[in-house]
Amino acid sequence: MASLLLVCTANICRSPMAEAIFKAKLGDVFKTITSAGVHADPRGGPVDARAASALARHNYSLERKWRSRRVQPESLGEYDMVLVMEAEHVDALRTKAAAEHHARILLLTDFVPELAGQDIPDPYFGPVAGFDVVIGMIERAAQRLLTESREGRLRLS
Repeated sequence: MASLLLVCTANICRSPMAEAIFKAKLGDVFKTITSAGVHADPRGGPVDARAASALARHNYSLERKWRSRRVQPESLGEYDMVLVMEAEHVDALRTKAAAEHHARILLLTDFVPELAGQDIPDPYFGPVAGFDVVIGMIERAAQRLLTESREGRLRLS
């Protein structure tokens, strides 16, 4: 089974929400599902309270001891797929990753044709409703990946 890394900026909103959703929906597809942030605080911290509340409203949860963490470029080769929230994250990781790992670093929305190329918006500085919008976008991508996996079309490096 494959391993998946989900990446956002600080690993306190979008990528932890994606981690919870992907574990719930794709736990049978990926052996390992985890998240990290391009610029996460190296000391680690809890998930944003608004993100945790949004997850609870949608019947998802993170492990009780969950802590944010920073992406370690040297570990990118350990994952079969690295899905990121923004095009800027793709660029940042590909700059740091070994060339042979570039193809596995993808924008999450590229799996949803009507969202392809779009960033998952960062809800941190916006209204609480933004967290629900982000969950909806992540759920669409997770469902699409699940469908592709079931149909044998999911390509993992």
